[in-house]
Amino acid sequence: MPTKIEKDSVSGRDTTGHEWDGIKELDTPLPKWWIYTFYSSIAVAFVLFLLYPSIPYGPGYWHGLLGYSPRKAVDAEVAKLQAERKVSMDKIATLSFDQIKADPALLEVALTKGKITFEENCQACHGAGGSGHPGFPALAAGSWLWGGKLTDIQRTVTHGIRSGDPAAHTSAMPPFGELGLLKPEQIQQVADFVWSKFYGHVTEGQDVSAGAALFAQNCAPCHGADGQGNRLVGAPRLNSRIHLYGDAREIIVSQVTKPRMGVMPNWNARLDPATIKCVTLYVHSLGGGE
Repeated sequence: MPTKIEKDSVSGRDTTGHEWDGIKELDTPLPKWWIYTFYSSIAVAFVLFLLYPSIPYGPGYWHGLLGYSPRKAVDAEVAKLQAERKVSMDKIATLSFDQIKADPALLEVALTKGKITFEENCQACHGAGGSGHPGFPALAAGSWLWGGKLTDIQRTVTHGIRSGDPAAHTSAMPPFGELGLLKPEQIQQVADFVWSKFYGHVTEGQDVSAGAALFAQNCAPCHGADGQGNRLVGAPRLNSRIHLYGDAREIIVSQVTKPRMGVMPNWNARLDPATIKCVTLYVHSLGGGE
C-alpha cells in the first residue's frame, strides 16, 4: 500500500512510498553504465536502420544508405563457389570414368557432387544409400535390370526408363491375365512354379510341372530358362532374393495378371552431363556396381 516517502534506516536511501508486508521499496536509480549502454544501443540501432535494409513499406522496403543487399552478397558468394567448382566440373565433363577414378582429388569432388545430387533427386525413390523401396530398385544390392557397369548406369540416368526420351530403356511385360493370354488357373500354376523354383518355397509333393511348361513357353524368353533375367529387355532376375515388388506369392500372381511397369525420368532434361557422371560414379560406389 502507498505510504509517505521516507529515508530507509539501513541504506539511507529514499523509499518510493510503496510497502508490501512490511517491506519498503527503495528508490534506487539504475546504474550509470546501464543507462549509457541502453541509450547507446538505441543510437546504434538507429544508425544501422539508416545504413542497411530494414522496414518494408508499400511495394518495397527501405534499402539503406549503403545499398547493401543480403541477396546480392549471397549471390556473389555462390557465384564465386560455382567458379571454383567449374574448373573441376569441366574436367569431369571431358574425362573418361577411368581417368576420373585415376585422379583421387577429382574423384572425391565427383563423389561428393554425386552424393548431394543423389540425395536431392534420387533418394526419394531409391532410398538412402540406394537401399531401395518396393517398386524402386535397390541400387546397392547389385540386382541390375539394365546393367551395373558405369556406362550402363550413365545411360539409365541420362535417358531414363519408359520416360519418353528417344534413347530411354523401353520394354513391357504382357498382361497375361488381362489380355486372356493365360487363364486364371494357368497363372496360379505359373506362380506355383516360380514360387517354388526361384523363390525357394518348395512344398513337398507339389506338382509344378504344368507351371514349368507354361513358364518355358511364356516367360523364359525374357526371364531366362533358369530365371537369370535379361538386361537387354530389362527383365529382372527371378532366381534372386531381391525382388522389385516384394517376396510374396500373391505379388507374382498380380504381376503376371497385370504387371506394374515403372517409369524413371530422363535426367538429361534437368542435369548437365558432368553432374550425371558424378551421380553415376556415386551410384556405382554404393556397393552394387559392376
